Amino acid sequence: MTAGARRDVLGAMSRTERQPAACGSWPSSITAQRIVGESTPIEEAALDNGTIYWTERRPQERGRTTLLRQREGAVTEELTPAPFNVRSRVHEYGGGAFSVGPCGIFCCAFDDQQIYRIAEGRAPEAITVLAGMRFADAIQDALRNRLIAIREDHTREGDTREKQEATNTLVAIDLATGRQSILAHGHDFYSSPALSPDGGALAWLSWDHPNMPWDGSDLWLSRLDADGNVSSIGHIAGGGEESIFQPQWSPDGVLHFISDRSGWWNLYRVREGGIEAMLPMAAEFGVPQWTFGMRTYGFDASGDVIAGYTSNSQWNLARISSTGGSLDSIATTMRVIRRAIVDGDTALLLGGGPTTPEQLVTLDLRSGRQTVIRASSSVAFDPALVSKGEPISFPTTGGLIAHANYYAPTNPAHVPRDGELPPLIVMSHGGPTSSATASFSWNIQFWTSRGFAVVDVNYGGSSGYGRAYRQRLNGQWGVVDVDDAVNAARSLVERKAVDGDRVAIRGGSAGGYTTLSALAFRDFFKAGASHYGIGDLESLARDTHKFESRYLDTLIGPYPARRDLYVQRSPIHHTDRLSAPMILFQGSEDKAVPPNQARAMYEAVRAKGLPVAYILFEGEGHGFRRAENIARAMEAELYFYGKIFGFTPADSIAPVSIDNLPA
Repeated sequence: MTAGARRDVLGAMSRTERQPAACGSWPSSITAQRIVGESTPIEEAALDNGTIYWTERRPQERGRTTLLRQREGAVTEELTPAPFNVRSRVHEYGGGAFSVGPCGIFCCAFDDQQIYRIAEGRAPEAITVLAGMRFADAIQDALRNRLIAIREDHTREGDTREKQEATNTLVAIDLATGRQSILAHGHDFYSSPALSPDGGALAWLSWDHPNMPWDGSDLWLSRLDADGNVSSIGHIAGGGEESIFQPQWSPDGVLHFISDRSGWWNLYRVREGGIEAMLPMAAEFGVPQWTFGMRTYGFDASGDVIAGYTSNSQWNLARISSTGGSLDSIATTMRVIRRAIVDGDTALLLGGGPTTPEQLVTLDLRSGRQTVIRASSSVAFDPALVSKGEPISFPTTGGLIAHANYYAPTNPAHVPRDGELPPLIVMSHGGPTSSATASFSWNIQFWTSRGFAVVDVNYGGSSGYGRAYRQRLNGQWGVVDVDDAVNAARSLVERKAVDGDRVAIRGGSAGGYTTLSALAFRDFFKAGASHYGIGDLESLARDTHKFESRYLDTLIGPYPARRDLYVQRSPIHHTDRLSAPMILFQGSEDKAVPPNQARAMYEAVRAKGLPVAYILFEGEGHGFRRAENIARAMEAELYFYGKIFGFTPADSIAPVSIDNLPA
């Protein structure tokens, strides 16, 4: 069936009288197979002299990421055909996997983690050839024909005498010889190199254990001599209690950056040896730096700042004058702006709207005209199927207020049966230092179009509400997030929007830990789904990768000094308190949350006699990338809820083996 025909059929549905049906059983054209079969998530983007570049992940190709280019007036070109996989593994989460500019096109290959040159009519050529090294966040120094990048050295990890962490440095890579020279070293982590327009100065960020970059980081500035060596390194801003994000030079050579020194991630610039706040306001211009290459602002042809920011849980785009510090809003169709790149009078935005999946869009800053360059999904659907997120605030523990986005069940063909309240799914985002936005999400619409209500919780510790809100979770992970998840659901039950006897909680990674903790430490939820979630905090502290190896010092306490807290808050040690069924999903190659955690949790729940299912996806890491596995996880979770909450999904789903399920 063509896309146009599908729209006609779905449109006809919206004109029929809606029929009562059991919530959870409503037929929906938003199927797992269509979502993964017709979606290619966009990961990173760049704009260079009018040419647009981006990477997109292809679940249909076993999760391979490829690099594409759109030149003005030309068709889209794929620069890295299969089997080339563009993906960095620095910090395990990667990002900053490609670089474009006057020196050419360069990208990281997932298989060997080396940097390759991409040139027309030629096979990709390796620029680096050092085994055990990983690279990310490369920028181009055309004056010296080199790349400046973050390097992560894993060559000593096999040392059996003691556990060795990878070593992170800032390096220069000569494009003629491949020779690498270290520009900065001695800190645990580096990111965000930024070269001045004249090539004479270099800025970068660093941070050290136990801080994550959103806890405390430092901005450094160095002059470069004729050979490109650093000299007279100076500390510009930051520290243990100040987070710096995205240093960037204006066209006239003024260094800008984002800092949360005021309690909010605001814009600053270095002027005459001092630091000047451009526009102080209770808004967030920065985001947690989970991956490399994150950008929320840039400079237009006049030198004004074009920036995306969030205020009162809503994303906005604005122009900030370089002279007067005024702010003028810029209209867009986006509910969230995940990337903002500016070149001249064009802004390249990556984000989504309330009713449209994420798109890569150009915005003409003079006329306001928006052009869609790439959509992350080609799924055609009836707009009447879409549930729009409603930002809500609710009282929580300690007399505080927490936040969430609520989605009502929505389907043009069905309504709940008389007297039936919909089941509720409480979503707990990952990170945990991250956020849930009200932008369109297939992962939410899949549920709401079948008759579920969804509340996506921005528990204390989430970003987007200032540093103080972000720090609510410090020392309280497994407590504050769980309380807020419970109280979000309770507020909806009390206003009779949902069925209090059919409330489930789900989440991935850190959200999976919140899910498991809520099921172990609170007698409220009736079911749960953990996607690569953490059951044993001690195991995580001992086994996880370098980037997060001291994260728990802040979220829980130093280990092993506060081992008591790790045991106290690890669901695996408290399975005797479990009283709700659960399903667990895990990747066999997960480096962030080792798969033995999910297996141990499954065994413990099964031994207790509760309904439980465990699905292991071979070859998957932290987060599922292959189409068949993403679809299976979605359908299996729906199947599981159907068995627990007593409804039959309209979808044709391969059965899931559920232990201890009553006949």
